[in-house]
Amino acid sequence: MGIGDLPGLAIQDIMNQALIFLIVSMRMGAFLISAPFFGSRMIPLQVRIVFSAAFSAFLMSRVTVPPIEALTMLSVLSIVAQELAIGLTAGLLLTIMFAAVALAGEKIAATAGLSFAFQIDPNSGGQMPLISQIFTLFLTIVFLSLNGHLMAFAIVMDSYNFMPIGAGVDYPSLFQAGEIAGSTMFATAARLMLPIVTALFLVNVTIGIITRSAPTLNLFSFGFPITLLAVFVLLFMSTAPIGFAFQDLINNSLRDLGHHLRGAAIVR
Repeated sequence: MGIGDLPGLAIQDIMNQALIFLIVSMRMGAFLISAPFFGSRMIPLQVRIVFSAAFSAFLMSRVTVPPIEALTMLSVLSIVAQELAIGLTAGLLLTIMFAAVALAGEKIAATAGLSFAFQIDPNSGGQMPLISQIFTLFLTIVFLSLNGHLMAFAIVMDSYNFMPIGAGVDYPSLFQAGEIAGSTMFATAARLMLPIVTALFLVNVTIGIITRSAPTLNLFSFGFPITLLAVFVLLFMSTAPIGFAFQDLINNSLRDLGHHLRGAAIVR
């Protein structure tokens, strides 16, 4: 009787392949859960699971995995935690930097007096000002039209080359990347909202001067409609510049994502 005829060997090989598939799917699965658009509630969990399984099956023959025979339970848990940390960091970096448009829309809505106009956000399930929701949908359209989702997948897949499975990760660099993404979010939101907020401030100053010189004018019946009209006109006139700003935000976010992932790799 040969070795291939021994019972149980085929089952053991299936278990090994299942373990390899599990390890490979951790990074991309965590990225799909935490990334913008892909991790939103608009996309069912079953679709994300199928996407993760398809990417993992594609990567199994292209990714180097440590020998299964040399792995222990502790090393497997360490590798799984490492892969989850990389995938979650990659997705959260994009989510944090893309949240700049929602923050800018919230401040514009507060300045224009539209902070009471809330809409359910399909990404988080919570409430979001209407202008923030419009900005988020606009960013999603620009992101998909520029094939940003394909570039994001390529960056995560390329991370296996300089950050192989089980090679170790510089975790402080991952935390530092989150801090940098947070500061980038606030700076980008300030640049997006500053022109419109400044124009609305001048409109409010003008309304204040008019109501001061003519006290009989009611502020709510006179100033509020003018402010609403002004914000809609400003947003309409700023559509093209905002679109180019969103394009720069997407390109810079993807560039920073690749840079931060490379910075977290441990050089051996």
